[in-house]
Amino acid sequence: MSIAEAQREVRRVYAGGFYGQLVSGVVWLIAAAAATWISPPAGVGALFFGGVLIFPLTTLVIRLSGRPSSLPARHPMAGLAMQIAFTVPIGFVVVIAMLGGRSELFFPASMVIVGAHYLPFVFLYGMRLFAVLAAALTATGVLLLFGGLAPPSTVGGWFTGALLVVFAFLLRASARSLEKTALDQER
Repeated sequence: MSIAEAQREVRRVYAGGFYGQLVSGVVWLIAAAAATWISPPAGVGALFFGGVLIFPLTTLVIRLSGRPSSLPARHPMAGLAMQIAFTVPIGFVVVIAMLGGRSELFFPASMVIVGAHYLPFVFLYGMRLFAVLAAALTATGVLLLFGGLAPPSTVGGWFTGALLVVFAFLLRASARSLEKTALDQER
């Protein structure tokens, strides 16, 4: 299987990342709501535990949609997909350890972690649009942390949740376009 064929299969199985981004966006919105209406530490807990559950929840949602929920056995990208999935919860542990009681910095720091985690998706899916998502999250997180763009509180959580939901649909449309282009080239 060529790299292009493997990437095409990843796009097909995961609908261009649609389900993962949708689930991630909902998790971030729940965490932002918890931080806004309960307490900042509640938002930290919601994003940490929700982040740990993103991959299994995404798998469940894909199964419920009637699609295959994983790559075929011995798929060359399966290991990379699993490794990428574990980077965010590990990154959250580091962020939490480094907060020093400043939970208002959790969302912006987590945005940087999540943004960086999307960079290997460019190769995994063969979709440059993931680089745009990575840049938007990372740059906004850095600005919230250091640039005085907005108070580093729940702004990052709300922004990220909304951005991920929007990108779910953009990525699905991009994957469909890439599939159509591939089919047209085969003809």
